[in-house]
Amino acid sequence: MHKAVILARGLGKRMREEENGLQLDPAQMEVAKLGLKGMIPIGRRFLDYLLSALADAGYTDVCLVVAPEHDLVRRYYEEEVKITRLRLHYAVQEEPRGTADAVAAAQDFAGNDYFLAINSDNYYPVEALRALREVEGSAVALFEQESMIAQSNISPERIRQFAVGLTNGDCRLVRILEKPLPEVLEKLPRPLWVSMNCWRFGPSIFEGCRHIRPSPRGELELTDAVQYAIDHLGERFRVVPIRAGVLDLTRRSDIQAVARFLKNVPVNL
Repeated sequence: MHKAVILARGLGKRMREEENGLQLDPAQMEVAKLGLKGMIPIGRRFLDYLLSALADAGYTDVCLVVAPEHDLVRRYYEEEVKITRLRLHYAVQEEPRGTADAVAAAQDFAGNDYFLAINSDNYYPVEALRALREVEGSAVALFEQESMIAQSNISPERIRQFAVGLTNGDCRLVRILEKPLPEVLEKLPRPLWVSMNCWRFGPSIFEGCRHIRPSPRGELELTDAVQYAIDHLGERFRVVPIRAGVLDLTRRSDIQAVARFLKNVPVNL
């Protein structure tokens, strides 16, 4: 597997929100107002670190799923940065209809190949990206909750609200449990494994994306497409357990902490 899809179409509503007492430099403020989280400058653009990690993990072709108006992304990678380790492609998601719709926009790029699908506002450890490239079939990387708390910039309170993967005894995914209630989490076996939207997909995911309906919040959710593939298409998702943290760049208050984590991380595109 050498293809990766980065979901970079989101509206960035939380990044556009002002936070009292928070100081950003002018370049960061300009991009934050646009909600383009992946383009936030923290030494380098945040996406540069993610692309470099993908190249380190052995990927050669990356598709950025963007909005029609996201010319800033294209101009930056086509005119300002020299890329030698990757081939960049683009897919346009016309409307922000959810993560399943974003993945569906990359179908022409993926073809019949397996591919990685990840968020543009998360920095994943290279070991997770490489592990998904090297397994067979469909798979998901799940991150140990306690490792996430110890090794990410995300508060423990937020992490405990993240979706949790439920598995069977054969290390196969049964369900992604979204926004689990504390009393539900209390009954689950330890350790808990958090989903950070880090997937290895085959062509079946596109059929799943086509068959689901909008969630209560009006979006086509990728987890619903995965569940459709499991329940109706017989797709089996191997669980790849990772004991490491994932960085998150959702809000303006995340920028400083993420910059500290990535300060000494080299970028080689």
